[in-house]
Amino acid sequence: MLRNKLIKKMFSRTTVFMWLIVPYFVSGAQAADEVLTGAGIVASCGIKNAGDDQRSRLTVILQNSLQRTEKRSVYRRYWKAYAGLDGVFDKMLLFTEYPPDAVGSAFMRVAYVAEAKKTADQWIYLPLLKKIRRVSIRDPGDSFLNSDLTYADVGQRALSDDSHTYLGIKSVQDMEFLQVESVPVGPSNYSKRIQWYLKGESWESCVSARIDYFTKDGALSKVQFNKWQQINGAWVWDRVLVRNMISGNVSIFVIGDVDVDIGLKDEFFSARTLRVGPRGLVKRDNK
Repeated sequence: MLRNKLIKKMFSRTTVFMWLIVPYFVSGAQAADEVLTGAGIVASCGIKNAGDDQRSRLTVILQNSLQRTEKRSVYRRYWKAYAGLDGVFDKMLLFTEYPPDAVGSAFMRVAYVAEAKKTADQWIYLPLLKKIRRVSIRDPGDSFLNSDLTYADVGQRALSDDSHTYLGIKSVQDMEFLQVESVPVGPSNYSKRIQWYLKGESWESCVSARIDYFTKDGALSKVQFNKWQQINGAWVWDRVLVRNMISGNVSIFVIGDVDVDIGLKDEFFSARTLRVGPRGLVKRDNK
Protein backbone atom coordinates (compact mmCIF):
# COMPACT_ATOMS: atom_id res chain seq x y z
CA MET A 1 0.00 0.00 0.00
CA LEU A 2 2.75 2.46 0.93
CA ARG A 3 4.65 1.54 -2.23
CA ASN A 4 1.60 2.26 -4.41
CA LYS A 5 1.03 5.62 -2.68
CA LEU A 6 4.65 6.65 -3.24
CA ILE A 7 4.64 5.68 -6.91
CA LYS A 8 1.33 7.48 -7.42
CA LYS A 9 2.78 10.63 -5.85
CA MET A 10 5.80 10.48 -8.20
CA PHE A 11 3.49 10.90 -11.18
CA SER A 12 0.78 13.14 -9.71
CA ARG A 13 2.01 16.31 -11.45
CA THR A 14 2.28 14.97 -14.93
CA THR A 15 -0.89 13.22 -16.09
CA VAL A 16 0.43 9.78 -15.28
CA PHE A 17 2.57 8.00 -17.53
CA MET A 18 6.34 2.77 -20.65
CA TRP A 19 8.47 0.36 -22.85
CA LEU A 20 7.96 -0.33 -22.38
CA ILE A 21 8.91 -0.89 -24.82
CA VAL A 22 11.65 -3.22 -24.49
CA PRO A 23 11.40 -5.76 -21.57
CA TYR A 24 14.37 -7.30 -19.78
CA PHE A 25 15.27 -10.76 -18.51
CA VAL A 26 16.34 -11.98 -15.11
CA SER A 27 19.90 -13.32 -15.03
CA GLY A 28 20.60 -14.84 -11.69
CA ALA A 29 19.71 -13.82 -8.14
CA GLN A 30 21.74 -12.55 -5.24
CA ALA A 31 21.44 -14.14 -1.81
CA ALA A 32 20.11 -11.89 0.92
CA ASP A 33 23.19 -12.37 3.08
CA GLU A 34 25.66 -11.42 0.32
CA VAL A 35 27.55 -8.15 0.44
CA LEU A 36 25.70 -5.66 -1.76
CA THR A 37 27.51 -4.71 -4.94
CA GLY A 38 26.44 -2.46 -7.78
CA ALA A 39 26.60 -5.20 -10.40
CA GLY A 40 24.76 -7.63 -8.12
CA ILE A 41 21.93 -5.17 -7.53
CA VAL A 42 21.56 -4.39 -11.24
CA ALA A 43 21.50 -8.11 -12.11
CA SER A 44 18.94 -8.94 -9.42
CA CYS A 45 16.69 -5.87 -9.49
CA GLY A 46 17.18 -4.26 -12.89
CA ILE A 47 16.93 -7.29 -15.13
CA LYS A 48 13.49 -8.88 -14.82
CA ASN A 49 11.64 -11.83 -16.31
CA ALA A 50 9.30 -10.54 -19.05
CA GLY A 51 7.93 -13.87 -20.20
CA ASP A 52 8.46 -15.53 -23.59
CA ASP A 53 6.24 -13.15 -25.52
CA GLN A 54 3.69 -10.37 -25.05
CA ARG A 55 0.72 -8.73 -26.73
CA SER A 56 -0.26 -5.28 -25.46
CA ARG A 57 -1.41 -1.78 -26.30
CA LEU A 58 1.17 1.02 -26.09
CA THR A 59 0.16 4.65 -25.67
CA VAL A 60 2.81 7.34 -26.07
CA ILE A 61 2.06 10.87 -24.83
CA LEU A 62 4.46 13.69 -25.66
CA GLN A 63 4.09 16.95 -23.73
CA ASN A 64 5.88 20.03 -25.06
CA SER A 65 6.41 22.49 -22.21
CA LEU A 66 7.34 25.44 -24.44
CA GLN A 67 4.44 25.13 -26.87
CA ARG A 68 2.11 23.74 -24.18
CA THR A 69 0.94 21.04 -26.52
CA GLU A 70 0.31 17.33 -26.11
CA LYS A 71 0.56 14.67 -28.80
CA ARG A 72 -0.81 11.16 -28.34
CA SER A 73 -0.09 8.00 -30.35
CA VAL A 74 -1.48 4.52 -29.77
CA TYR A 75 0.04 1.27 -31.00
CA ARG A 76 -0.84 -2.41 -30.87
CA ARG A 77 2.37 -4.09 -29.75
CA TYR A 78 3.64 -7.63 -30.22
CA TRP A 79 6.94 -8.76 -28.69
CA LYS A 80 8.86 -12.01 -28.49
CA ALA A 81 12.08 -12.99 -26.70
CA TYR A 82 14.73 -15.02 -28.51
CA ALA A 83 17.30 -15.30 -25.70
CA GLY A 84 20.27 -15.12 -28.06
CA LEU A 85 19.04 -17.69 -30.62
CA ASP A 86 20.99 -16.93 -33.81
CA GLY A 87 22.25 -13.82 -32.04
CA VAL A 88 18.75 -12.30 -31.70
CA PHE A 89 17.72 -10.70 -28.40
CA ASP A 90 14.08 -9.93 -29.22
CA LYS A 91 11.62 -8.92 -31.94
CA MET A 92 8.84 -6.35 -31.79
CA LEU A 93 5.95 -5.26 -34.00
CA LEU A 94 4.00 -2.00 -33.62
CA PHE A 95 0.76 -1.27 -35.50
CA THR A 96 -0.53 2.30 -35.36
CA GLU A 97 -4.09 2.68 -34.05
CA TYR A 98 -4.04 6.43 -33.45
CA PRO A 99 -3.91 9.15 -34.83
CA PRO A 100 -6.37 8.32 -37.65
CA ASP A 101 -4.14 9.59 -40.44
CA ALA A 102 -1.42 7.11 -39.44
CA VAL A 103 -3.63 4.02 -39.09
CA GLY A 104 -2.27 1.17 -41.17
CA SER A 105 1.38 2.06 -40.74
CA ALA A 106 3.54 -0.50 -38.99
CA PHE A 107 7.01 -0.84 -37.51
CA MET A 108 9.15 -3.92 -36.91
CA ARG A 109 12.38 -4.14 -34.95
CA VAL A 110 14.84 -7.01 -34.52
CA ALA A 111 17.38 -6.44 -31.75
CA TYR A 112 20.56 -8.45 -31.27
CA VAL A 113 22.45 -9.51 -28.17
CA ALA A 114 25.22 -7.18 -27.06
CA GLU A 115 27.87 -9.77 -27.85
CA ALA A 116 26.87 -9.65 -31.52
CA LYS A 117 27.97 -6.00 -31.65
CA LYS A 118 25.28 -5.39 -34.24
CA THR A 119 22.76 -2.58 -34.45
CA ALA A 120 19.07 -3.45 -34.58
CA ASP A 121 17.33 -4.03 -37.91
CA GLN A 122 14.18 -1.95 -38.43
CA TRP A 123 11.47 -1.67 -41.05
CA ILE A 124 8.37 0.49 -41.50
CA TYR A 125 5.32 -0.10 -43.68
CA LEU A 126 3.70 2.98 -45.25
CA PRO A 127 0.14 2.17 -46.42
CA LEU A 128 -0.10 5.17 -48.76
CA LEU A 129 2.94 3.99 -50.68
CA LYS A 130 2.20 0.30 -50.05
CA LYS A 131 5.90 -0.19 -49.49
CA ILE A 132 8.15 -1.51 -46.75
CA ARG A 133 11.24 0.56 -46.09
CA ARG A 134 14.28 -0.36 -44.08
CA VAL A 135 15.12 2.19 -41.39
CA SER A 136 18.70 2.50 -40.22
CA ILE A 137 19.74 3.69 -36.78
CA ARG A 138 22.37 6.29 -37.52
CA ASP A 139 22.99 7.16 -33.90
CA PRO A 140 21.94 5.21 -30.77
CA GLY A 141 21.24 8.63 -29.27
CA ASP A 142 18.44 9.32 -31.78
CA SER A 143 14.96 9.74 -30.34
CA PHE A 144 12.75 6.67 -30.05
CA LEU A 145 9.21 7.35 -31.33
CA ASN A 146 9.98 11.10 -31.06
CA SER A 147 10.17 10.80 -27.28
CA ASP A 148 12.80 11.76 -24.72
CA LEU A 149 14.03 8.17 -24.67
CA THR A 150 16.68 7.15 -27.19
CA TYR A 151 17.31 3.90 -29.03
CA ALA A 152 20.17 3.31 -26.59
CA ASP A 153 17.82 3.82 -23.62
CA VAL A 154 15.32 1.21 -24.80
CA GLY A 155 17.85 -1.26 -26.16
CA GLN A 156 19.62 -4.11 -24.42
CA ARG A 157 22.61 -3.07 -22.34
CA ALA A 158 24.99 -5.76 -21.13
CA LEU A 159 25.95 -5.73 -17.47
CA SER A 160 29.59 -5.35 -18.50
CA ASP A 161 28.87 -2.21 -20.56
CA ASP A 162 29.03 -0.16 -17.34
CA SER A 163 31.04 0.01 -14.17
CA HIS A 164 28.48 -0.29 -11.35
CA THR A 165 29.04 1.21 -7.89
CA TYR A 166 26.63 0.76 -4.98
CA LEU A 167 26.00 4.19 -3.43
CA GLY A 168 23.89 3.12 -0.47
CA ILE A 169 20.24 3.31 0.58
CA LYS A 170 18.06 6.38 -0.03
CA SER A 171 14.95 6.66 2.16
CA VAL A 172 11.89 8.49 0.84
CA GLN A 173 8.64 8.50 2.85
CA ASP A 174 9.18 5.14 4.54
CA MET A 175 10.37 3.57 1.29
CA GLU A 176 13.96 2.48 0.74
CA PHE A 177 15.83 2.61 -2.56
CA LEU A 178 19.13 0.95 -3.43
CA GLN A 179 21.11 3.49 -5.44
CA VAL A 180 23.64 2.38 -8.04
CA GLU A 181 25.92 4.59 -10.12
CA SER A 182 26.52 3.13 -13.60
CA VAL A 183 29.39 4.64 -15.59
CA PRO A 184 29.85 3.54 -19.24
CA VAL A 185 33.10 1.77 -20.00
CA GLY A 186 32.81 2.63 -23.70
CA PRO A 187 31.31 5.35 -25.93
CA SER A 188 28.02 6.74 -24.59
CA ASN A 189 25.81 9.83 -24.68
CA TYR A 190 25.92 9.94 -20.87
CA SER A 191 28.68 10.36 -18.33
CA LYS A 192 26.72 8.19 -15.89
CA ARG A 193 23.32 7.03 -14.73
CA ILE A 194 22.07 6.86 -11.16
CA GLN A 195 19.63 3.97 -10.85
CA TRP A 196 17.12 3.76 -8.00
CA TYR A 197 15.87 0.26 -7.11
CA LEU A 198 12.86 -0.01 -4.83
CA LYS A 199 13.62 -2.54 -2.11
CA GLY A 200 11.15 -5.35 -1.74
CA GLU A 201 10.79 -8.25 0.64
CA SER A 202 13.04 -10.27 -1.67
CA TRP A 203 15.18 -9.80 -4.77
CA GLU A 204 12.21 -10.94 -6.84
CA SER A 205 10.13 -7.92 -5.79
CA CYS A 206 13.01 -5.42 -6.06
CA VAL A 207 12.44 -3.28 -9.18
CA SER A 208 13.88 -0.27 -10.99
CA ALA A 209 11.85 2.78 -9.90
CA ARG A 210 13.91 5.68 -11.22
CA ILE A 211 16.89 6.46 -13.48
CA ASP A 212 18.79 9.76 -13.48
CA TYR A 213 20.74 10.44 -16.69
CA PHE A 214 23.73 12.81 -16.70
CA THR A 215 25.33 14.54 -19.69
CA LYS A 216 29.01 14.22 -20.53
CA ASP A 217 29.48 17.53 -18.69
CA GLY A 218 27.93 16.05 -15.55
CA ALA A 219 24.60 17.91 -15.69
CA LEU A 220 21.34 16.12 -14.95
CA SER A 221 19.82 15.51 -18.38
CA LYS A 222 16.58 13.66 -17.69
CA VAL A 223 14.80 11.61 -15.05
CA GLN A 224 12.86 8.44 -15.78
CA PHE A 225 10.24 7.01 -13.40
CA ASN A 226 9.04 3.42 -13.79
CA LYS A 227 5.84 1.78 -12.56
CA TRP A 228 5.49 -1.96 -12.97
CA GLN A 229 2.79 -4.58 -13.36
CA GLN A 230 3.24 -8.31 -12.80
CA ILE A 231 1.25 -10.66 -15.03
CA ASN A 232 1.45 -14.45 -14.78
CA GLY A 233 4.83 -14.17 -13.09
CA ALA A 234 6.26 -11.82 -15.73
CA TRP A 235 7.30 -8.24 -15.00
CA VAL A 236 6.00 -5.67 -17.49
CA TRP A 237 6.27 -1.91 -17.41
CA ASP A 238 2.90 -0.36 -16.62
CA ARG A 239 3.71 3.34 -16.96
CA VAL A 240 6.94 5.20 -17.54
CA LEU A 241 7.45 8.94 -17.33
CA VAL A 242 10.56 10.69 -18.65
CA ARG A 243 11.12 14.34 -17.78
CA ASN A 244 13.71 16.21 -19.82
CA MET A 245 15.43 18.47 -17.28
CA ILE A 246 16.84 20.73 -20.02
CA SER A 247 13.79 21.34 -22.23
CA GLY A 248 11.10 20.62 -19.64
CA ASN A 249 9.37 18.23 -22.06
CA VAL A 250 7.71 15.10 -20.72
CA SER A 251 7.32 11.72 -22.44
CA ILE A 252 4.79 9.26 -21.03
CA PHE A 253 4.48 5.60 -21.99
CA VAL A 254 1.50 3.49 -20.93
CA ILE A 255 1.23 -0.25 -21.54
CA GLY A 256 -2.19 -1.87 -21.13
CA ASP A 257 -4.29 -4.82 -22.31
CA VAL A 258 -1.29 -7.05 -21.67
CA ASP A 259 -1.26 -10.77 -22.46
CA VAL A 260 1.87 -12.78 -21.63
CA ASP A 261 3.06 -16.09 -23.09
CA ILE A 262 0.43 -16.36 -25.81
CA GLY A 263 2.62 -18.44 -28.12
CA LEU A 264 3.52 -15.96 -30.84
CA LYS A 265 5.06 -17.76 -33.79
CA ASP A 266 8.25 -16.72 -35.56
CA GLU A 267 6.39 -16.08 -38.83
CA PHE A 268 4.43 -13.27 -37.17
CA PHE A 269 7.51 -11.11 -37.40
CA SER A 270 7.66 -10.87 -41.18
CA ALA A 271 7.19 -8.52 -44.13
CA ARG A 272 3.81 -10.13 -44.80
CA THR A 273 2.59 -9.25 -41.33
CA LEU A 274 3.71 -5.64 -41.77
CA ARG A 275 1.48 -5.41 -44.85
CA VAL A 276 -1.47 -7.40 -43.46
CA GLY A 277 -1.76 -5.28 -40.34
CA PRO A 278 -3.14 -6.07 -36.89
CA ARG A 279 -6.46 -7.52 -38.06
CA GLY A 280 -4.74 -10.19 -40.08
CA LEU A 281 -2.38 -10.89 -37.21
CA VAL A 282 -5.23 -11.26 -34.71
CA LYS A 283 -6.96 -13.75 -37.00
CA ARG A 284 -3.81 -15.86 -37.16
CA ASP A 285 -3.39 -15.52 -33.37
CA ASN A 286 -6.75 -17.22 -32.89
CA LYS A 287 -6.08 -20.16 -35.18
